[in-house]
Amino acid sequence: MQHSLAYLSLGSNLGDSAAILAAAVSRLQHLSTEPIAQSSLWQTTPVDCPPGSPLFLNAVVALRVQAGETPESLLAQLQALEIEFGRRPKVVLNEPRPLDLDLLSFGQEVRHTPQLVLPHPRARVRRFVLQPWSELAPDLVLPGETLSVGQLLAGLPAEDPMVKIG
Repeated sequence: MQHSLAYLSLGSNLGDSAAILAAAVSRLQHLSTEPIAQSSLWQTTPVDCPPGSPLFLNAVVALRVQAGETPESLLAQLQALEIEFGRRPKVVLNEPRPLDLDLLSFGQEVRHTPQLVLPHPRARVRRFVLQPWSELAPDLVLPGETLSVGQLLAGLPAEDPMVKIG
């Protein structure tokens, strides 16, 4: 049985974001059959967030999912992990949060359900996702796309300032 490669974006702008992301990556390792590949951490300006929202730390990881894992079962585990790290039900759209995990892609799987859209529908236009993702898989072409992650990144306007933290 094939173990799909899943890409996840991680973000945090509430609390000690660097420590939160490090702890989240450690926990995500348990979902992978091999060592996780991790991008650098990037400090980014909040996008579509309430005024005055703190800066984000963002990263992307790649994990090889366990046998029998589906995009839906992985999403459920990611949502449980967000809650474990203190995420509360949304009061305001895109409000500050200690941990935000998004399933960007899951092998060549495509989904269009109320719970899950794969590949992630907005990843292709978000520098805070594409910049760290291009460190791991610049040549990856997602289902339904003709351009690679690196090409999508190169086509974005350079208006969203990002600082590589490490």
